[in-house]
Amino acid sequence: MTGDKAREASVHLMQTAPAAYLTTIDGGGYPYTRAMFNLRNKDMFPLLADIFESHDRDLMVYFTTNTSSVKLSQLRVNPKVSVYYCNPLEFHGVMLSGDIQIVSDPHLKRTLWQPGWERYYPQGPDDPDHTVLRLLPRLARGWHASERFEFSL
Repeated sequence: MTGDKAREASVHLMQTAPAAYLTTIDGGGYPYTRAMFNLRNKDMFPLLADIFESHDRDLMVYFTTNTSSVKLSQLRVNPKVSVYYCNPLEFHGVMLSGDIQIVSDPHLKRTLWQPGWERYYPQGPDDPDHTVLRLLPRLARGWHASERFEFSL
């Protein structure tokens, strides 16, 4: 699969996958994977689609998480991550890897904020336990139907 077709297929998957799986590295050097809200999913988060519209080339990803979470303590020590999106029924998956950033922009926190998130961050988007993460991946690797692909970003 060519780079452009692989990129298009990756963007489509990122826009439709129900979850994103974020893997960090724990203190012992082992992978630690958990499911995260896929904020690029257009059906689940339609109000965020415009944010990602200009990031089809670089495949940028945002996550929100609790400042007090294990993942944040792991990321402060080692920002290297992978994020995996998949649709097994279509034999389609993509893994993105790179160094994730902890973003402290209050405007971005409010922009990403979704109704109902008060259950995670009771004080709203400015809750001190609300953190935004941004990944500008360096590599995309995956499969679509019977074809493997890999491209650098």
